[in-house]
Amino acid sequence: MALIAAKILVGFLVGTLIGLTGLGGGVLLLPILIFGLRVPAIIAVGSDALFNFFTKIPASLVHLNKGTVRRKVVLALAVGSVPGSAAGVAYLTHLRHLYGDGVNHFIKLIIGILLVCIPLLLMFQTRIEERMVNRPPTLKSFAGMTVIGLCSGFLVGMTSVGSGSIIMMMLLLFYSYPPKVNVGTDIVHAVVLTGVTGFLHFRLGNVDPKLVMSLLIGSIPGGLLGSQLSTRVPVLWLRRILCFILLITGVRMLWA
Repeated sequence: MALIAAKILVGFLVGTLIGLTGLGGGVLLLPILIFGLRVPAIIAVGSDALFNFFTKIPASLVHLNKGTVRRKVVLALAVGSVPGSAAGVAYLTHLRHLYGDGVNHFIKLIIGILLVCIPLLLMFQTRIEERMVNRPPTLKSFAGMTVIGLCSGFLVGMTSVGSGSIIMMMLLLFYSYPPKVNVGTDIVHAVVLTGVTGFLHFRLGNVDPKLVMSLLIGSIPGGLLGSQLSTRVPVLWLRRILCFILLITGVRMLWA
């Protein structure tokens, strides 16, 4: 009973932080699951992917209703990310057949690298947005989005991290859509990507349904609370503090 309460509390904390800062659930939740709750890394990845799928659905519906989604961009990203995710999950499966539980050490290594890279990128997000140049999309740019989707999907398949943060940063770096459109497009695509990834991991037995359910129970009120507090809390500084903590966590995972 105490363990279930702890999982619900983790979901509440992560949901609150997502509502407050807009940071991706994967990058916040995975370190807590692996280090705090001692969940095996491969189970944490599968459960996190499914958790992210359910938590992103409400926001995606809001953005679709508001018209802040570029459906062609979602399609271009998904053309690459769906097979990329399948390849990432298949690669993990191959490694587990070769090394057994040793696959968890590999996952921690990749997550550690991402936890170093993503916070560094997020710290420069505002500057990147300020330097955006208005460029209309072309056939070549849609092909580039498919490549971004393929690479990001592969990482998400292996780690569940990046369905929002990495793709968002890549879109900011190479394409020039308004911030709200970037966010909406990214979230809708993340629903597709995490849904596929979560399903693949679920089929392979890499998902703990009770863990996902407990996290969701906590994250729903947490998300509502975070959204309410976001106008009363210095969000920029909170994001910076979280990025610093994630950076230290990533270094710790790599050092270990």
